[in-house]
Amino acid sequence: MIYRVSHLTEYLYGDTVSSSHHQVHLLPRESAHQEIRWEELSVDPMPTRRQDRIDYFGNRSTHLEIQEPHRRLAVLSRSEIEVTTVQPPRPEGSPPWEIVRDQIRQGRAAHQIEIYEFAFPSPYVLLSQGIADFANHSFTPGRPIVDAAIDLMHRIHADFVYDSTATNVSTPVDEVLAHRRGVCQDFAHLALSCLRVMGLSGRYVSGYLVTAIPGQPRMVGADASHAWIQVYCSGVGWIDLDPTNDVVPSDKHITVAYGRDFGDVTPLRGVILGGGHHDLRVVVDVAPLPTTADVRE
Repeated sequence: MIYRVSHLTEYLYGDTVSSSHHQVHLLPRESAHQEIRWEELSVDPMPTRRQDRIDYFGNRSTHLEIQEPHRRLAVLSRSEIEVTTVQPPRPEGSPPWEIVRDQIRQGRAAHQIEIYEFAFPSPYVLLSQGIADFANHSFTPGRPIVDAAIDLMHRIHADFVYDSTATNVSTPVDEVLAHRRGVCQDFAHLALSCLRVMGLSGRYVSGYLVTAIPGQPRMVGADASHAWIQVYCSGVGWIDLDPTNDVVPSDKHITVAYGRDFGDVTPLRGVILGGGHHDLRVVVDVAPLPTTADVRE
């Protein structure tokens, strides 16, 4: 499937910003199942300096330096992306989670150490006894890791309520667990906490989810940034799971970046001089492009 993605982030400042520096994670990464056909990143006002690089986790990152006085900042990422279908994993055919845990700990090759790095706590993914108690219901002795991880996904979706007013970016995972409410970012952090408390490796994924509803007009701008996770399975690799929607992602999830948690892949963050109070507006649109068959019809 081919999608056209537009992601606008706009800041309106109460006072003049004399200068600013920003770090951006808005350009999607390529993979075996995701090809970037076309893209652009536009900034207003024009940055004095722009530097594109690959960050520690292999994500595409852009540094912006703006020296022109301004009271508005607009960063627009536009791209055309082809996403191919990913075959879902076979839960019953995966190794027991304890074996995967031990293999992660014992590996000494460079690629194995990179995997092991995702088994530790991080600023937004903290571990506790409450997290361990919740995770233990899925990770029972000898259970295949994919089966256990999918069960964890099912339980988070069933037990938690999506509520955009219940949390903010700094809400601890234990608080999300206690109140059973949050957004996709919270559910991803919770799932990662459960994986890591069991000694398993999990990555936070930022991107987009196609939200068109069959039989209903698609609302332009109704889509939003999304977050899900990846769990590592020996012999298979990284497996995507979306606890917010209780699905194994295939061709309707578009990956932008991944890291230990949200802090590693924040779409736009920075430091400004001046500005006072600000208002933020984010508009995301993910539109499937018509196929040849659609055009003939």
